[in-house]
Amino acid sequence: MKYQILLYYCYSKIEKVEEYREEHHLFCIENEIKGRIIVSHEGLNGTVSGTPEACEEYMKYVKEDGRFDHVEFKIAPSNQHAFAKLHVRVKPEIVHSSLQHIDPNEQTGNYVEPSEFKEILKNQPEDTIILDVRSDYEHGVGKFKNALTLDIENFRDFPSKLGELEQYKKKKIVTYCTGGIKCEKASAYLLEQGFENVHQLHGGIIKYGIEEQGEGFEGKCYVFDSRVVAEVNTVDPSIVSRCYITGEPSDRMVNCANPVCNRHMPMSEEGAKVFKGCCSEECMKHPEVREYDGTGVYGKEMNGYNPYKGWKRINT
Repeated sequence: MKYQILLYYCYSKIEKVEEYREEHHLFCIENEIKGRIIVSHEGLNGTVSGTPEACEEYMKYVKEDGRFDHVEFKIAPSNQHAFAKLHVRVKPEIVHSSLQHIDPNEQTGNYVEPSEFKEILKNQPEDTIILDVRSDYEHGVGKFKNALTLDIENFRDFPSKLGELEQYKKKKIVTYCTGGIKCEKASAYLLEQGFENVHQLHGGIIKYGIEEQGEGFEGKCYVFDSRVVAEVNTVDPSIVSRCYITGEPSDRMVNCANPVCNRHMPMSEEGAKVFKGCCSEECMKHPEVREYDGTGVYGKEMNGYNPYKGWKRINT
């Protein structure tokens, strides 16, 4: 194992957001940490990668700050950096939810530990609903058996599905997501809307995979790094998604080579050859089509973001 991938979040107030962003950014640069980190007045959210030694220093750095001493890191081994660059950005929320008024430190669903969740999966009571709060492209490549999924493109659309969930208001609801961050606000929102028996899988799919070998999870888990999908079920792994073009089983996630379309979908290597990385003949003929490089993953524009902002050299 040459590298590690760290996934974490922490809801904790940050007063001087820009100042902390620069301090945090500088530490990452000095320790060769790469990844995506969001700094907000409501806390931190990040997925980063580095050598085991660098990751150990990073976790120590974060936890030594009293505001984040309760953060929980999920650690995955990797043969390479999971990111090509470092981004430390200031945003209004640590996950875009359209629920900025909700503070999970004041109210959120009760935690269900992975061991308890495993028993629920095995013997799911009739009065219990397992609710996936992730986007459709995420649960399309993998989800827990018998989980209720929502047709949403982004987590910020979750409140719009309240009407569909009303029928389960008297049942026990256990939410889950990738690492737990979305559930903090989703479960809190349900409680706010009058749902009384609301719980959440502590640490999400990733923690469940680490502690319970992912038993009962069908397919792969969508992740927001260069892996795109990660194996979490080592007991009885499976592929549930199918190639958008050929229909064959495939969990290889790509973006359409037409940047105007940019559809995110499963596509096998054979399927990708049909329209040169595009989802259709129409997209393949688009004047702005990108050259398919065999991966179907295209770098995002920096949009004016300066990765060296706040980096100060100290001469010794």
